[in-house]
Amino acid sequence: MAVGFQDYYEALEIPRTASPDDIRRAYRKLARKYHPDVNKEPGAEDRFKQISEAYEVLRDEEKRARYDQLGANWKAGQDVSGASGFGEEFRTGDGFGDVRVDFGSGDFSDFFEGFFGSRGARRGARGATGRTGFDGFSMRGGDQEAVLELTLEEAATGGKRRISLGDGRDFEVEIPRGVRDGQRIRLAGQGTAGAGGGPSGDLYLRVQIKPHPRLRVEGRDLYVDLPIAPWEAALGAEVPVPTLSGSVTLKVPAGSSTGRRLRLRGQGLPSPDGSAGDLYAVLAVHVPKRLTKKERELFEQLAEVSKFDPRKGR
Repeated sequence: MAVGFQDYYEALEIPRTASPDDIRRAYRKLARKYHPDVNKEPGAEDRFKQISEAYEVLRDEEKRARYDQLGANWKAGQDVSGASGFGEEFRTGDGFGDVRVDFGSGDFSDFFEGFFGSRGARRGARGATGRTGFDGFSMRGGDQEAVLELTLEEAATGGKRRISLGDGRDFEVEIPRGVRDGQRIRLAGQGTAGAGGGPSGDLYLRVQIKPHPRLRVEGRDLYVDLPIAPWEAALGAEVPVPTLSGSVTLKVPAGSSTGRRLRLRGQGLPSPDGSAGDLYAVLAVHVPKRLTKKERELFEQLAEVSKFDPRKGR
């Protein structure tokens, strides 16, 4: 069913002054509510298409600016098909776990750009989606983009994975070893079908790395907070440190203090050239909240004999 052009701000239930974050939040909220896989009420699918169409325009600054200039009723009688595919789910094999993919773009994108000429000379090549064409012309289908969520471990190892879409299509995707957050993986010809015999668009998987419970990412380097006891900091110790592949033993030098960084070379994220970043353990000296009678006696003895003053000279 074709969806008439509409007031996109009204469709997303947001004011015209809404920020990009406001637009994104409104879209996710409404898309979850009206997705046809979740909402079986009459009209839910059409409402979902309206929401997707509106988001496709308003999330892009350039498209939004044109729409704001032309108004909601810019061209009476023109219909487009609503965007589809939001909330598709990739399921991967080979122990890779279930990977959630949220489609953020659909068929309306390239039609809108082509009609308004936002890409100039490329309008003829990409002026419409596979669902909307002009008589006598063949047009390339629209590109689609999906968010591919990976754990930090999955991003580090990469490799070939078999991925199945909710519509029954299967792909074998090569996930680069050490893929980074925000990087896109292109699946040529797997986007929207072309019109009039034109080629299909592409499907882009935009990588989103899930937060790790202990490791932080900075470029190719990883950071982990490492708690140590006061006596380990004073006397030195060997303690386990978590890594992407398990754990390693780290030697803490005697006389270490909170904030000291100890480097484990090559234990970070791998690079395409075969090298790897480093893992930094950031020490944090922890003191017992409650002391036993014996512990208190020992700390009191230490306080009596020690000449150490951490505030001297400050």
